[in-house]
Amino acid sequence: MIMRSSKQRPDGLVAIDREMARQHADALASYEGASPLAPRIAASLKSTGRLLLLGMGGSHAVGRAVEPLYRTLGIEAVALPLSEQLGQPLTVDAKTILITSQSGESAEVLRWFKETNGGTAETFGLTLEATSFLAKTVPSLIGAGGSEQAFAATRSLTISFALHFAILSALGDDPTDSLASIKAPEAPEIEAALETLTDVRAVITSGRRLQGMAEAIALGLTELSRLPCFSLEGGQLRHGPMEMLGPSVGVILFRAADPTAGLVAAMAVSAAEAGSPVVVFDASGKPPIAGVTTIPFKPAAGMAAIFAMLPVAQSFMIAFADARVENAGTPVRSTKITRSE
Repeated sequence: MIMRSSKQRPDGLVAIDREMARQHADALASYEGASPLAPRIAASLKSTGRLLLLGMGGSHAVGRAVEPLYRTLGIEAVALPLSEQLGQPLTVDAKTILITSQSGESAEVLRWFKETNGGTAETFGLTLEATSFLAKTVPSLIGAGGSEQAFAATRSLTISFALHFAILSALGDDPTDSLASIKAPEAPEIEAALETLTDVRAVITSGRRLQGMAEAIALGLTELSRLPCFSLEGGQLRHGPMEMLGPSVGVILFRAADPTAGLVAAMAVSAAEAGSPVVVFDASGKPPIAGVTTIPFKPAAGMAAIFAMLPVAQSFMIAFADARVENAGTPVRSTKITRSE
C-alpha cells in the first residue's frame, strides 16, 4: 500500500486535533475535580472488594486497561461490554458497579438502568456529560471539558483514565509517577514506526498488562483507517492466531516496566520471525528488541505507562489513517453516540 501525503487535513482529523490539544489539561482537571466523589467510590470498593466495569467501545477498552490496576490493589475487578452484561449477565449483588459512557446516553446504558430498576446502591458513573442520563441517575465522576466532539475517542479515553486514576489514588495508589506523565508528556518520534507499517493490510495490537490500551488503539485504528485492526492478548495471540502473521499483517505491541515485559519481547521476536513488521511502544526500560521498530519511553508501569503512551499511540493511529483514507475522521457507517442496539 502506498502512503499518501495529505495536502489538506480532513475536517474529521482537525476535530480530533482540537480534542488532543486539550486532553492533558482536561485530564489533570478531571483528576482534581474527582476528589469529592472518588473517596466514596473507593470506600464502596473497600467494602465490596469486587468491581464490575461496564461500558461500550472505547469505554470498555478503558475498563479492560484498568482491570489489572484494581486487581493489584486487592479488588476483584472484571470488565464486560455492557451489551454482554445485558444478554448474559453476571450477578451485580455485593459488587461495586462502574458504568463508563462518554455521552451518558448510549442505548445500552439506558436499557441497563431500565432493566435493573435504576441500578444498585453501589452503582456509579463515569462520563463527560454532566447533564446526561447517566449523571442524573447515579453519582458520577464528570470529566472536564464536556463531551468529545470528534468521532474517534482520544480525549475521552485520557479523561476516563484520569477519573479512574482519582479512584485508584483514593484507594492508596501512589499518584506521583502518573501525575508526572500527565504534566510532562513525552513525544518520541513515530515516523520510523509509520514507515515500518507502510505496506500492511491489517494490524494486530497486543499486550499483557497493557492489553486494554492495545484494544483501545485497535479500535481507533479501525475507525479511522477502515482497515481490519483488532487486538489479541499476548497469550491468546500465541494459541493459533500466529498463523495469520506475515508481511501484510502488522503487529503493534505495548510493553511496560512490569513482570510481563519479557513475554511481550518474546512475542515481538516471534512476530518478526513470522515475517510481520513489528512496532513496540516500549516503557520497559529494557534494551530495544532486535529486528523490530521501537517507540521508546521512560521506564513506567501501570497508569503512568498508560498516560505516557496513550497520546503518542493516538498520534500514531491518526497519522496511519491519514496516509490511507482521504476523509479520515469522518465516519461513513457509525455515529458518535450509538443510540441503537
